[in-house]
Amino acid sequence: MKHLYETVAENILAHIEQGVYRSGERLPGIRRLSQQLNVSVSTALEAYRLLEDQGRIQARARSGYYVSTVHRLAITEPDMSDPSAIPSRVTGQSLTRQILLAAKDPYQINLGSSVPSPAFLPTRVLQQATQKVVRLFEKRCFDTDELLGNQELRRQIAKRMVELNCAVNPDDIVITHGARDAVRLALLAICKPGDVIAIESPTFYGLLQVIESCGMEALEIPTHPREGVSLEALQMAIEQWPIKACLFISNYNNPLGSSMSDERKKTLVALLEKNGIPLVEDDVYGDLGFGLKRPSVAKAWSQQGEVLYCSSFAKTLSPGLRVGWLVPGRHMKKVENLKYMLHQATPTLNQLIVAHLLEQGGYDRYLRHVRQEYAQSVTRMVKAVSLFFPAGTKVTQPEGGFALWVELPESVDAMELHRCASLEGIIIAPGPLFSATQKKYGNFIRLSCAVPWNDRLERALKKLGDMAGDLMGEGIR
Repeated sequence: MKHLYETVAENILAHIEQGVYRSGERLPGIRRLSQQLNVSVSTALEAYRLLEDQGRIQARARSGYYVSTVHRLAITEPDMSDPSAIPSRVTGQSLTRQILLAAKDPYQINLGSSVPSPAFLPTRVLQQATQKVVRLFEKRCFDTDELLGNQELRRQIAKRMVELNCAVNPDDIVITHGARDAVRLALLAICKPGDVIAIESPTFYGLLQVIESCGMEALEIPTHPREGVSLEALQMAIEQWPIKACLFISNYNNPLGSSMSDERKKTLVALLEKNGIPLVEDDVYGDLGFGLKRPSVAKAWSQQGEVLYCSSFAKTLSPGLRVGWLVPGRHMKKVENLKYMLHQATPTLNQLIVAHLLEQGGYDRYLRHVRQEYAQSVTRMVKAVSLFFPAGTKVTQPEGGFALWVELPESVDAMELHRCASLEGIIIAPGPLFSATQKKYGNFIRLSCAVPWNDRLERALKKLGDMAGDLMGEGIR
């Protein structure tokens, strides 16, 4: 049943979309809104907080609430991808590691990382939580915890999973060393070396590295920057190849930013269950949506326990904490044995810090703020690309996360652009990194929007666009 504050929020949103309240305009104060709609002050406040949480409005200190400046721009986005239709071994990941190592220089402008800048992380909140947890738990912070993970942390995560319509209890959850570790455990539990794993194309190079480390092969499936993986192409691939598992980022895919609709997620799960194929669902960006409602997860439609759900707090709270989790469904026993053999318990202190923030509401308060920050950053970056990059450039406009997938004119070599940009202190992620064989997406780059906006960044984007224009000229000659 819908809460009253949600109805109020929808009412306000309708007025925004109808142009009653324009971008940047001040909204009625909380008391005035409560009088206008004949609701309590607390209901009006909850409605505003919900809209703020989704990036549609923003609060200004001692000034009130304003309509967010975030809106979709009239810019061309890339088309559906067209990868190789043949399974292949993952290669070239040593080059990926070299490029990522170069991005560690603090004096460079790092637009190539999938890790948020510290400016977007709740550093002070984490410091306070750490101090409180150490005082409360003392020596326990430095002892080992249960193999599956801290009980309170698993309880807090289970509550959030239930809100996503997943029938999960604490004993169904395994705490891991981040989402990548969760994905690795999931793949090892259901597949063996040489097996074919269907992946989105393009996909996050970190997932390609996991597939490589497991000795498995990747089959790239065409993916749309808005609708997600092509279910039609996946159906044909299932008929043609011995696919043993699918590994998909269900919400705000990295690098595309795509999200599957509820109906498509439901259809995906039904298709895979019909064919006896497990789905490893990576939802690490799910909490970073800009919309009114958090997107659903594919696991919510699982009837057979064959969706292995993976996520972490690396993109939200802190990449350094390395706290993730896996809900392996009917594969729990295999995952439990694998975790015991590979690395046993996850660091206790880190788990206690995250559990404290979830229980006390600090995590959700932070999300309300950072979603708005990322929404604004994405809009600014898209505008900069459209302004500074060569004619014919296409760029995604994701509704969550912080990655932009940029398609440059065909004559621009992304690897050469990366080389030239790095000499100028600008780091980007060239498109070939997001393909299993690194032979696709030669004129694409990924840009991170998790970088503080300032004059230096704007100059760097202009410089990057100029370099792309120069390379386009060289390619034509």
